[in-house]
Formats: sequence, C-alpha cells, structure tokens
Amino acid sequence: MALSKNNPTTQKSWKSLEKIYEQENGLKILDYLKNEPNRVERFSISLNDFYVDFSKNRISEKALNYLIDLCNETDLKKNINKYFNGEEINETEKRAVLHTALRSNKATKINEEVQNNLKKIEILSNEINNGKRLGYSGKKIENIVNIGIGGSHLGPEMVTEALSQYNLGIKPYFISNIDADYIDDLLKRINPESTIFIIVSKTFNTIETLENAKKIKSWFIENICEEAIPNHFIAISNNIEGPKDFGIYSKNILSIPEWVGGRFSLWGSVGLIISICIGYKNFEKFLSGARDMDEHFRESPFKKNIPVILALISIWYNNFFKCETEAVIPYNQFLSKLPDYLQQASMESNGKSIDRDGNKINYETGSIIWGSTGTNAQHAFFQLMHQGTKLIPADFIAFVEPLNDNHEQHKILNANFLAQINALLVGSNKSGNDIHKNIEGNKPSNSILINKLTPHNLGSLIAMYESKIFAIGSILNIYSFDQWGVELGKSIARGILEGKEDHLDTSTKDIAKRLNNRK
Repeated sequence: MALSKNNPTTQKSWKSLEKIYEQENGLKILDYLKNEPNRVERFSISLNDFYVDFSKNRISEKALNYLIDLCNETDLKKNINKYFNGEEINETEKRAVLHTALRSNKATKINEEVQNNLKKIEILSNEINNGKRLGYSGKKIENIVNIGIGGSHLGPEMVTEALSQYNLGIKPYFISNIDADYIDDLLKRINPESTIFIIVSKTFNTIETLENAKKIKSWFIENICEEAIPNHFIAISNNIEGPKDFGIYSKNILSIPEWVGGRFSLWGSVGLIISICIGYKNFEKFLSGARDMDEHFRESPFKKNIPVILALISIWYNNFFKCETEAVIPYNQFLSKLPDYLQQASMESNGKSIDRDGNKINYETGSIIWGSTGTNAQHAFFQLMHQGTKLIPADFIAFVEPLNDNHEQHKILNANFLAQINALLVGSNKSGNDIHKNIEGNKPSNSILINKLTPHNLGSLIAMYESKIFAIGSILNIYSFDQWGVELGKSIARGILEGKEDHLDTSTKDIAKRLNNRK
C-alpha cells in the first residue's frame, strides 16, 4: 500500500499552528524556559548513549502539541509502519524503501538476501585484514580505493573518516568527481600491487564512475597485467552483467537490492570499504546502533521520539518562520563530512515541489542543509548566526567522552560547545557607543549529546537523521525516495556527450561552443 495522502496545510492542527505562530513568534526562548514548568525535562529525550535537548527553540509546549496533532492527522504512525514493512511507498518508481532491512535482524525472506550479502562482506573484510587475500604478486593489501559518486561515495567516506580511530591499518581513498588531475595524483601515490579497487554503481552506467573506473583499469593493466584484475577489482551493483562486461569476475560482484536508494545504501554492500577499514565486528556494531534507533523511531510515542521531534522542529521553522536553512555543527573533527552527507540525504530526498496527489505545493518542503565542525565554524560563519539578519536553526552535536586520554583539550572543546549554544540563546545587550556589539540572542538550537564516538553510536546518529528525513516527507505529503531532478541532469549530460545539443537553449549552446573552442 502507498503512503497516505494528506495535504498538511488543510489539517486543523496547521490552522492552529498558523494562529499560535502569529501570537508567539516574537516571544523569547528565555521566557519559555522561565515560564513553562520543567521545560528542560519536557523538551529533552534520553536514549541509550544519546541525550537530546530541544528546549532552546522558539516553540511553546502548546505549539509542540499542535505539531504532534499534525503527525496524527497526516497518518505518520501508519506511514512509519508501511516504511518498515516494505510496502511500495516509493510509488513513482514502484518499489519499496527498505534500507532499514539492511541492519535488521528479523527473520524475513528479504533478510535472507541481506544476510547473504553480509556474509560476503564479512569474508572479504576478514580475508583482506588477516592477509589471506593478497594482491596478484603476493603483497598484502594496504590500500582500498572506492570509485563511486553520490550515495556510493559520500556515506562510506564520511563513516570511514568518522571511525578512523577504529581503522585496522588499511588506508581508504575515494574517487568520485571525474577530475583527471586528482586521479593522476592519487595513482602516483599508491602501489597497484597492494591496492584493491571497489567500483560502486547501482546501475553501473553512471558516467563519472565508469569513466574513472576505465581510466584506473587501463593504468592497472599497464602497470601489472590484465590477468591480475580478479585479485584487485570488486564491483558493487544492481546490474550484475555490467561488472562482468567490465572484466570483473562474478565472485567479486556484490549486489545492491533494488529497494535500496543510493543515499541510504552504506548499510549493505556499499559499506564494504567501511567493514574492511574498521573490521567486520565493528561494522556489526555500526549496524546494531542504527537498528536501535530504528526501533526507537518505530515504537516511541511522538512526544518522546527523537527523529519525529527533530522533524517537527524543522517543519515549524521552515514553514512558519520561513527559515530556508539548517546548520549541523558537530564538535568533533572526525565528523567533518557529516554535514555534506546529510546535505545529500536530506536535500535529494525532500527537495520536492509536487505532492503525493500530483499537485503543485504551496508550502515549504526541504530545507537547505549545511554546516561544519566546531570550533572551526565559530571562526567562519558563526558571526552571521549571532548578528546577521538570518534566523538559522542548528543542531549542535557534542561528545561526553573523548576517544583518547586528552581530557583537558576535550574540556576546552566542550566549553566552546556550551558557550555557543548559550551565546546564541542569551546574546549580549549593548547600546550607545557599544551598539555594534549588541547581539540579540533568541537564536534556536538543538543539543545532541552522545557519550562517545563509537561505531554503535555513529550508526544511531545516521539512522536518527534518516528517520527525521522520512518523517518530514511523510508529514509534508511528498515522495522522499525518488530524485527525478538528478536524473534529468544525467540524461542531458549523456545527450551532450553523444552530440545531441539541439534541445539545448541558445545560451547553453553558446557556452558549449566556447567550452569546445568552436566558432
């Protein structure tokens, strides 16, 4: 069954939210904290190693209750169950959305396929790490190069960097952009005899990925020989014949199920490089963390449901305060690529202007996601957050414990985290000659505290944001799991490469001529 189709703006709760926004949009968060009994307790949720405080938001408990009503009126609970049960909720592409099954341990027919793939991942990871699987010349594998783009690249790169302290010794590299200069530079720095290349493409016809793979294959054959390809090339794809035609042995091909979208695929075979780098046991912990968050999302009441609350806060700011962006600020340098990953996961999902009924939307859907790590961000764009004219809701992510023994430096890091969430809230009241130092405050933030950056907790963090994305799409009556805008650009690029430029506008034709030095 498809997702329910309810225009959120026609719901009783939406009308109530419009009224309460008019009444309360000028109120101070500090007044909420002062006047609402036990606000911090009511506006916070604990789950395992997670503590989420959302009390520093420009939203009253009354408004939050109306947002919870909106969940019920748009059938969020029913839609969550359809999502997890594998029903055909990606209606425009006529398929289920089951990346959650990649980390599920429930006995189902789909889980048999998942477990078979996981077994291949385990065997490959263990063989490479223990030296059982060697290069063609007998050298131990020291490097893994992942060739993919979008979901075949952003997730694995983000996770391998985030969990680099758990790395077992193999160096990961990532090639995504079709940039010959970068590839040439990388190939100069690695030894083909001790490197494995993983080509990741669901369709195995993505231009950038295939061209990069061809270039690397030619370089590899030139430096070793074609007979060595089975020892050094692995493919991950839904198109099994494509890798075979490329020259990769069938035993070195792992499948991507049709019901897994690229930007949510790191939990399965696309995560092979993660498993190799951190070891399969840690990869299992990574999956179990996501599984715990999935259970929380599916079973918890909305008012104590972390992904749902984060989704509702985003809808509130995006549609009522007209905030166009949200910032993600992890106070951990290992999470430097998390904002980029969430940018794709969210904006490729909820960047839609047609609702599930096929109607043009007259409300806001996806937000612009961006960010950087603290404390770097404090010396970059925080000035605008504090004193600019834009209202920018932000998620601040901090860790209670460091990964090493440098607790003093970790205290400094967390002191900055605390200072920023407080400064955004309180500001600094100045006037007269000091008017330029005036900082209004009343800037919203969510505080996400995590005990430690472990594989399990990172899995939970990513799954938390995935579920938030689904909840937003469900409530706002859009299809979150297709990406026709991306497909349009791909098809036009293929046409240009085939010399089909008649359909281009006059401006683009002129630019094409200049790029190709044609008069």
